[in-house]
Formats: sequence, C-alpha cells, structure tokens
Amino acid sequence: MTSNADSPGLYPRFQIGTVSVDEPRPMKVVCIGAGFSGIMTGARYLKEVPNVELTIYEKEAGVGGVWYNNKYPGVACDIPSHSYQIPFENNTQWSSFYAPGEEIRGYIQGMVKRHDLTQHIRLGHELLSAQWDPIAAKWRLHIRLADSADEMDDDADVLVVCTGILNRWSWPNIDGLGEFRGTVVHSAQREAWEQGTEDWADKTIGVIGAGSSAIQIVPALQPKVKRVINYVRSPTWVCAPWGPPRLNELVNRDGNDEEYIFTDEDREKFKDEKYYRWFRHELEMEMTSAHHLMSPDSEMQKSAKEFFKTDMRNKLAKKPWIAEYLIPEFAVGCRRLTPGPGYLKALCEDNVDFVRSDIKHITPTGIETVDGQHRDVDVIVCATGFDTSFQWPFTILGRNSTTIQEKFSPHPVTYLGVCVDGFPNMFIVGGPNASQTTASFLTFLDRQAMYSVQATLKLQRERLRSIEVKREAVEDFDEYLETYFPTTVHAQHCPTWFKRGANGKRVVCLWPGSGLHGIRALTHPRWEDFDYERMNGIRNRMHWLGDGQTYAEKTMEGDRAWYLKEYM
Repeated sequence: MTSNADSPGLYPRFQIGTVSVDEPRPMKVVCIGAGFSGIMTGARYLKEVPNVELTIYEKEAGVGGVWYNNKYPGVACDIPSHSYQIPFENNTQWSSFYAPGEEIRGYIQGMVKRHDLTQHIRLGHELLSAQWDPIAAKWRLHIRLADSADEMDDDADVLVVCTGILNRWSWPNIDGLGEFRGTVVHSAQREAWEQGTEDWADKTIGVIGAGSSAIQIVPALQPKVKRVINYVRSPTWVCAPWGPPRLNELVNRDGNDEEYIFTDEDREKFKDEKYYRWFRHELEMEMTSAHHLMSPDSEMQKSAKEFFKTDMRNKLAKKPWIAEYLIPEFAVGCRRLTPGPGYLKALCEDNVDFVRSDIKHITPTGIETVDGQHRDVDVIVCATGFDTSFQWPFTILGRNSTTIQEKFSPHPVTYLGVCVDGFPNMFIVGGPNASQTTASFLTFLDRQAMYSVQATLKLQRERLRSIEVKREAVEDFDEYLETYFPTTVHAQHCPTWFKRGANGKRVVCLWPGSGLHGIRALTHPRWEDFDYERMNGIRNRMHWLGDGQTYAEKTMEGDRAWYLKEYM
C-alpha cells in the first residue's frame, strides 16, 4: 500500500489535531419560537450541550406561544393537567383536572426562570428569513424588531424551528364579514380579549364553530351575556368527562364531575414525592392505553362510540334534536376529541340557540344562514381554527435556494417530522406530523427536542460542519406515513385540522403511530440515514480524535476517573 509520504501529491499530509478528543467546539444554536417547544428545547440545549451559545427568537411580547395568544373566556387545557406538562418539570399544584390557560402560562413562565432562559430569549424579534450558507456551513438569519421596526442579522450553526402547529389563526371565508358593524373577534386574537367582556352582559353573541375553542367559549359566555347563538357546520364528538375509576376515587372525584377542582387535601397529598410519582405514572398509563381507539374496527372504538352517544343524548335531553345533529357518523378520534366541560349543558340553557344551517353571509347587523333566517347579533366570535398548512410566514432557503415552502407543497414531507433533506443543520420541534391523539404531547415534543440535541452533539463531538438527512430516508418515511393512516380512523371523512392537500386526505399534523411508538422511534437516531460534511480541508474521518488526550488531562482539571461512575 502506498503511504502519504510516498505519494505527497495524492493527499495532503495528515496532521494530528490540536484539540482534545472530548474538547467541545463552540456551537451557536438559534431556536425560533418561545412556546412550549422553544422553551423545552432551549432548556435541553443548556443542560445537555457544553460550550453552547443559545438564542431563542420570539415575535410576540411574551413567552407561551398558543398559551400567550389564547386568552378567550374559558380557555383551558383539554387533557388532564398532570399529563400536560414537560416530563422534567413536574407541577404538583394544578388547581383542576383541566387547568385554566392563565395557570399554564404561569407554568411556562416559571420554567423560563428555573432554567435561566430569560437571558437567552429575545422577545419582539420576528424571523423574516433564514438562508443556508454552504461556504461557512451556517444559517444566515434576518430578524425584524417589533418594537422599532428595525432589522438585524444573525447566524447559527444549528437552527431549530419551534413555531408549533396552532400559531396562525384563520378567519372564516364568509361573505360580508368585513361589513359587520358590531364587534368581530377571533378566539386567538389576544388583544381583543385583553380588553375584557364586561360590557357584553346585555349583548347577543354569535359563536362560529364547534372545535375545542368554541366548546370552551360557549359555556364560559352563557351565564354572562344576554344570548349566545352557536353556529355549527359539522357534527363532533364531545367526550364524557375523563378519568379512570381508580383515579377518580383517589381524588374523591365523581366520574360525572366535568370540572373537578383539586381540593387542598388533594394538593397536599401530591406534595409527597413518592405518592405523586405513582399518581402521575398511573395517569400516563391510562393516557397511553387508548391507541386501539384509532382502529375503526376495534372493540375500543365500538364501545367508545356507544358510550359517547349515550352520554351526549343524556346531556342534551332537554333539546334532543341537537343530539341528532351533533352526534357524528364518523369514528371517535377522526376529528380531534375534546371533553368540553359544560358545553352540552350550556346548549340546553334557554339563552343559547344552536344553529346547524350553514352561514350564507354576514350582514351589517347579524348573520344570515342558507335556510333564509337572519339573526341579529352584537358580537361575532370566530372560533374557526388555525392555518395548519405549514406554509410558514418566514422564508427558509436551503441548498440550491430551495425554500421550505416549496418542500412543503402541496403538503409537508419530512423525516420523522424533525428534519428535511436539502436543509442541513436544521431541525423542527412541534411541526408536521408531531401532534398526538394518545400519550403525552409534551413528552413527544421533548423527544423531538432531544433528537436535535443529539444531532448537535454529534456535530460538536466529531467536528462536522453539517448533518443532512438523505432524500431516500425522507421518501421512505413518507411512504410509511401514506401507508399507515389508511388503516386508521383518519381515513374516514370528517372535518379536521389534522388533514391537508388537494383531496383533503393527507394527514399532516399527526404522528403515524401511537404516542409511545413515536417516543420510541425518536429515542435512538439512525445516523446512517444522514449525510455529513467534514470541516474544510479535512480528509481523514478520524481527525476528531484530536491530539490523543482528553480535555481533563490537557488542563489537569476536572474528573480524570469519570469512567468509574459507570461501575460504582
């Protein structure tokens, strides 16, 4: 075999590196968004990645994402509070089974303080564009400052997009909406709700929609206003109060109690760490045991359908015709399932009208439906959901100036929901195919955050300039996704924000499998599914071995017997 010394013109002579094998090179990481995804990801980077410079850019004036913007009456968690929290951030003192939005905002703000994230967050900083620089192997960012309209540039070795799914609200496409002379507000329009609803007592409120927001708004407004008119275009399942019998007994909760408030005694018991861990474990076990519900022919699906039908009919007994319309034909879980505490009861109140006719147009004084009826209203609340197309309002340009908008058209195509071919050193947390129907959503997001952390550590440890998922790996995941969903209830026709595409059949928001399946799949990255670039001028893949020593030996500081911790 010919050596480098024998053929000096074939390869440059290899030189031993000047750094130690475990000496972490500086890594500059930028996260976009300071909701649950961004805060969780930032905390993970500070804890797991040494020698990291972290910045979290958030366009709003506060942290919390969807929980910062949604301040409508009745806003609350619609899964059990103890299951809707970050895995490494336990809160034993939730006030109720379904915590109110204000409490969740406080939880997020407390996490920012506990993990010393304040100094890393830039509020009022909106990403305008990010472009991959292949020469420097960096992301070039252009940012707008909301408070001054000034603009600035930044760069990053690693870009993590944490903008979430429900961050851009959608106005309904209804003729005449702009001509209405009263008040029009979207459920996610923070500024409008911050002004308060105290002067609505003698007003008639038209609430458009029957999704999770409308289901919370209607019972919250009903006792405080003159009349509520709920315009519902499509049937929806409103599930019975959640709670396995043994946990109901544990907190002395009646299974029919839709809005259980934890007592002082409950919260005192939760302060016992051993007891709380048991309670949380049993709760999670119950939450992760419902995946068979997603199979249209399963016994769980059949029994759930009959149980929810009976429960909805019983609660709507005063106005049985509503039940006949509101109870769907499609499977439980095809559309996002929500408990809706108090909603069905509110529909039966004398000052609530349920309108199932489609809206024809908005007039200056009210709403006219296709059946020819016109109803005067003073306020229109559009609980009409969000843009889940993943056509982000900022530009991201990858290799060959390809935009992420092009890659995500007509629908997003990713690898495990965390990265995209042609976009090196970029990861997504809480983006396409990341939402859950069973298991803890925030635990899944934490696994996505840790996936990006593991990739960053590999870049740092092996002194690589870029990591990029292979196109064939993206195609294989997409084939899996397209093959999986037709076996589930999501193949049925139902109005849902889970789906997109020209035929409305592409599931863009859900992970293709159970929540536990997703957590397992993301735990150990398949590094063989990626391509890598070494630092400029470095041919030998073993360059990362450095100068033949560890950093502790080089500095003669720190633990030089750390390996014993694995055995002692």
